[in-house]
Amino acid sequence: MTRSARRRWTRELPGEIDGIAISGSGPILVHGYEEPAGGRWVYSAIPGKLSALDRTSGEVLWSSPCEVGYGRGFGAGFGREDDALILGPSGSGHRVVRMSLKNGELLAVKEIPTFDESIVAPDLAICASPRRIFALDAASLTDRWRHSGAGERYHHVARTKDRVFVVFSSDATKKQGLLVLDARNGESLGALLMPRQKVIHDITADEQALVVLLSDLVHALPRDEVEKRAKAQAAPARGKPEVPLALVALAPDSAEGARPLWWEELHGEDSEDIPEAAIHAADGRLYLIRGTLLVVRDLLTGRELAQFAVPGLDERVAFQVAQGAGLLAEETRATTFELPA
Repeated sequence: MTRSARRRWTRELPGEIDGIAISGSGPILVHGYEEPAGGRWVYSAIPGKLSALDRTSGEVLWSSPCEVGYGRGFGAGFGREDDALILGPSGSGHRVVRMSLKNGELLAVKEIPTFDESIVAPDLAICASPRRIFALDAASLTDRWRHSGAGERYHHVARTKDRVFVVFSSDATKKQGLLVLDARNGESLGALLMPRQKVIHDITADEQALVVLLSDLVHALPRDEVEKRAKAQAAPARGKPEVPLALVALAPDSAEGARPLWWEELHGEDSEDIPEAAIHAADGRLYLIRGTLLVVRDLLTGRELAQFAVPGLDERVAFQVAQGAGLLAEETRATTFELPA
């Protein structure tokens, strides 16, 4: 039965929100910007600001100008020295900055290569651009490693412990697969999914499992399971809806061809470019987003635990979960909801 998610607090913020970060404790980070009159700016990136909100009440603890603005690529998270890391564009190229969690003081700044997607952990910030994956040390901001492969184009990135998972496509076939890198040095550990997918929409990972939202379930299953499916679908029922999406959960240490932990077809009319579903893993749970509906599953087994109606989820700028707190960012508003931890 679908329930309405219980709201802890909501806060309207000045300007537009373009990124958030939440961890198991401490403040919530909200990055935003104020669009200039007429929507025109002299640089390619609009200057930004970072605010820290109390996770219990939503009170703004501090707000400070940020050397990262609004534009192509964004990443935010928490370092290991009571600091925040923000990555994104500026008026003079992309940057990574460290800021104090106590008062927003700027601690360090460094120019970095352009990127489209980034994940930040206390030890590393890992960034993905079409032709390169690179990692930065979260304390010193120095380069730790870079990875690029001939004929490969990169799309999405996720991480669990010492493994980095990268959605890539082959220049030759345009098909997509899933590459595994060693988080310590960037070395390739091989392909977990060979490039046979028409599209991989999303990936998310926690310590227990990696979950992939993909377009072709058959090419993600072992041969014996494919044969079982072929027999079961030899005489398909009339009127059965097309299945353009599927969830596949894999053990983080799996090798290519490994049997998934679980999988499930998602029925519905989905666009190839903008699917109606998105996924997020945290604290042993998988959060499946479809419109304003949030389906909570056990990450290890796929068992459904709850369904919530979350107002504004379909208009989200970003959504994250940590320790039972669901943080939703809309255009100018941040809200936290209580979810099963």
